[in-house]
Amino acid sequence: MGKGLMLASAVAALVGCTTAKGGFCAVSGPLRLSAAAIDALSDAEVKALLAHNRKGERLCGWKP
Repeated sequence: MGKGLMLASAVAALVGCTTAKGGFCAVSGPLRLSAAAIDALSDAEVKALLAHNRKGERLCGWKP
């Protein structure tokens, strides 16, 4: 649960992140986890991870 909470915190921090040097696409990248790591996530953590990756698909052209 500790790793999942840290991941969710990192995702939450990155989702709205902008800096003087660039926006979301410049400072962020897709979050890709192993199947075992995904299985250990809570529903809220999965939701945050998916939101992050979908935002990147929409704004930055990331591919699944």
